[in-house]
Amino acid sequence: MASIFTKIINGEIPCYKVAENTTHIAFLDINPVSEGHTLIVPKEEIDYIFDLKDELLAETMIFAKKVALAIDQTLKPIRTGIILDGREVPHAHVHLIPIYKSSQSMALGNKIRVSSERMMEIAKLISAGVKL
Repeated sequence: MASIFTKIINGEIPCYKVAENTTHIAFLDINPVSEGHTLIVPKEEIDYIFDLKDELLAETMIFAKKVALAIDQTLKPIRTGIILDGREVPHAHVHLIPIYKSSQSMALGNKIRVSSERMMEIAKLISAGVKL
């Protein structure tokens, strides 16, 4: 059965898309821990990030770097953090989490509410800054 991320990649489920190329997609997490929390997902459905072939893992991190730099440029966090948890969805992915204050928690269980209008605005801002 296809993961929810594969359904997003195939256009079966909508998302707040930030960037996309032939091998990866980036979109806002619908349960963010900070404004701009973005997921980087290889289009090939592989459950565990460390099962990715070396080349795809490297491409994933390079794609993540480009999106993180766009987050830094457009949203102006102190920096963008990264989490490779992988338990929530059985499809390899990277969490990019903008950190706005030094005391901010990056725990994935600490969700915040962001309106759909703000999510659309954030996605457009980040997308405009991505240089693929």
